[in-house]
Amino acid sequence: MIGIFDSGLGGLTVLRALVTRFPQSEFVYLGDHANVPYGNRPSDEVVELTRRAAEALFKRGAKLDLLGCNTATAVAARRLQQTWLPYAGWAGHNVLGIVAPTVEAATQTPWAVTTPQYPQKYITDILAVFGTTRTVTSGVYPEEIRKRCPRMRVYQQVAANLAGAIEDEASEEELDALVKDAVAGLRIQTHGQEPHRVILGCTHFPLVEHLFQKHLAPSVRILSQPDVVADSLEHYLERHPHFGDCEVAGRLRLLTTGDADEISKRARVFWPDVPGFEPTET
Repeated sequence: MIGIFDSGLGGLTVLRALVTRFPQSEFVYLGDHANVPYGNRPSDEVVELTRRAAEALFKRGAKLDLLGCNTATAVAARRLQQTWLPYAGWAGHNVLGIVAPTVEAATQTPWAVTTPQYPQKYITDILAVFGTTRTVTSGVYPEEIRKRCPRMRVYQQVAANLAGAIEDEASEEELDALVKDAVAGLRIQTHGQEPHRVILGCTHFPLVEHLFQKHLAPSVRILSQPDVVADSLEHYLERHPHFGDCEVAGRLRLLTTGDADEISKRARVFWPDVPGFEPTET
C-alpha cells in the first residue's frame, strides 16, 4: 500500500494521476484539513504535523508515504528522512516528497547527483517556478536546481491567492486574471524574457495549467507535478517493487482530519468523481 499525504486537497491531483497510472495498486490518502494551511506555521510545527501524518499512514498499512504537498516536502521531507525515519522503528518503510522528481525533470539529472555533470553544468536556460508564498520563500527549488545546473537562471514567482481561488471554485475569469498577474510578475523579473521551462510548484495549479499556457509563449514547456511524480514513482517501484505490494488491488481510501462530508464536497473540484472521505485522527 502507498500512502499519499497533503495538508489539504491539492494532493488529489497527484493521487488521481497515480491511480490512473497504477490501477492495480492500493492507495490511502490523508488530508490534514483540521490544520490546513501549513504555509503560515513555524517550520518545526510543519515537521511535527507531517511526521504524525506519515506515522498514521504507516499504521494503516502503507509502506511508502509520498508527501503530495510542496510545503510539507520543502520543510519536512529531509528532516523526516534523516532524523526520524531511521530511528522510529519503521524498518522497510520510506517517505518521499514531490520536490525531488520535479527537480529531476527540470534538470534532467538524477536526485542522487548533487554536483554539476556534463552537459547539465553548461545549461543556461531560464526556468520559472510558480508557487505559494511558503514554497517560494523556502528556496528549495533554486537551491536544488543550481546544485545540478549552476548556470541555469531560476526565477520564482508567488501566484498570490491562486490556490485558494481554485478551492473556492472561482470563475474562469477570476482564475485567468490571477494567472495573468503571476505571469506578468515573472516577466518583470526576467525583463521580458520567456522561460524555457516552468514548474507549477503547487499541486493546485495543474487545474489551471491551460491558463498558464495561455499567458506563456507556446514554446514554454510546463512541468506539471502529477505527471512528473507518476513517472518518478514508476521508476522507483521498478527498483523497489516491494513498496508496491498491496492486499486489495485497486483499493482507494480517503481520510481527513476535518469534516468528512464538507471535504468530500470540496474535493470534487479536484476530482469530479472522487470517492467520499472518511474521518480520522493523526
